[in-house]
Amino acid sequence: MRIISGIHKGRVITPPKNLRARPTTDFAKENLFNVLGNLLDFEGLDVLDLFAGTGSISYEFASRGAASVTSVEINAVHYNFIRSTAEKFGFGRVIHPVKANAFLYLKSCSKSFDLVFSDAPYDLEHSEEIVNLVMESSVLKENGLLVFEHSKDKNFNEHRNFMQLRSYGSVHFSIFKKS
Repeated sequence: MRIISGIHKGRVITPPKNLRARPTTDFAKENLFNVLGNLLDFEGLDVLDLFAGTGSISYEFASRGAASVTSVEINAVHYNFIRSTAEKFGFGRVIHPVKANAFLYLKSCSKSFDLVFSDAPYDLEHSEEIVNLVMESSVLKENGLLVFEHSKDKNFNEHRNFMQLRSYGSVHFSIFKKS
């Protein structure tokens, strides 16, 4: 696992063996960021990374110039890894790890973000509820984007905020825009 682009391009992320996350593959991450790069400017973005796992997506946004990245992760081992890696990479002022349940965090969050990324475990029941929780709250700014990573079993084509689907092997990203 590595950072694809930005000031830390090529830097390897080495999670400990006891991390049970399923990180987004480098191939899928690189392609997603190419798509997002055509939709927005990373410089100065406020990003919310839900189910942050290893923090791979958070580090990528920070490396590309995001102003702030809030990384929400409930697992204490994963949370500590994100916190220590952010410090090690010099992202301490950019990445803000939060140890919390993503659903509860969304319901209590008072900050608004330019982009929300959600990579819930594929087998997590009702994970698709994240889409409506984000779209119906003030968590996402007007014209902000939600990227929801999911398995091939989910289909959001009929959702009123759906923009596009990108698939890279078994990884699927549905992109939504708040308008």
